[in-house]
Amino acid sequence: MNYYNEIKKELINNEVYKKVKDYSKNKSDLSTYYNVGKLLSDAGKKYGESIIKRYSIRLSKEIGKGYSERNLRNMRQYYRLMQKSNLADSVCQITWSHIIEIVWFQDLNKINYYIDICTRQNLSVRKLKEKIKNSEYERLPEETKEKLINKEQVKINDFIKNPIIIRNKYGYSDISEKALKDLILEDIPSFLKELGDGFCFIDSEYKIKIGNTYNYIDLLLFNYVYNAFVVVELKVTELRKEHIGQIEVYMNYIDKNIKSINQDKTIGIIISKKDNKFVIEYASDERIFNSIYILD
Repeated sequence: MNYYNEIKKELINNEVYKKVKDYSKNKSDLSTYYNVGKLLSDAGKKYGESIIKRYSIRLSKEIGKGYSERNLRNMRQYYRLMQKSNLADSVCQITWSHIIEIVWFQDLNKINYYIDICTRQNLSVRKLKEKIKNSEYERLPEETKEKLINKEQVKINDFIKNPIIIRNKYGYSDISEKALKDLILEDIPSFLKELGDGFCFIDSEYKIKIGNTYNYIDLLLFNYVYNAFVVVELKVTELRKEHIGQIEVYMNYIDKNIKSINQDKTIGIIISKKDNKFVIEYASDERIFNSIYILD
């Protein structure tokens, strides 16, 4: 068999197909790259690893860009992955650009996880790269991983990562409550995603009046999954009884003055310092697990 000619024919047919039937180009891509991956695998067994580089040079000259040695190796790896897994149906839900970000992972459960969240959350490639860079799968609780493997029902709090990362772009070694809050606010979307699903930012330093005194809630959030307001207090010391008393006052205020009758009871979270790390050591709702925050 002339492996090169077969590979070239597959790739040219795919280029033509994509131009004529753009609506199904992803399916054509995956089918083509699978076939090319198989041919590359067979050619490598016969001629050795260097054949991929030689094919890449010829294809780039004769067809054009997009057939670098790296991309050909991605196609071969995609073929190998499909051979040892039952991912054929699920990978059709994501694009080739997504696939090449996960195709080299050795853990099939990890691959399944990222395919699933790409599909459910309609992730862009950039967002997928961010999640991979932040080791989102590795930071899931082991119990959650087991549930995913066994296809058991999971809850929102199953996906709270541990440790949770707060970006410390200024490299603070000694941090104040204001500095901690500023770091969170500078990248509030990331903080909310680290906290879990369904959290939305309302305000910082949220002003409330208790008796004749004005008080300020560090962070006021809302969780649309729990259908409840969330009061977050930030402390740079270890958790104290007075901290719990303070947040309970704030939660009661929100329940009496802000929340509507169809919303659930306000949730309180205190992020405090323990063993030189920031932790959620107090949460008024059992659906929020204790988590560790790392300044990264």
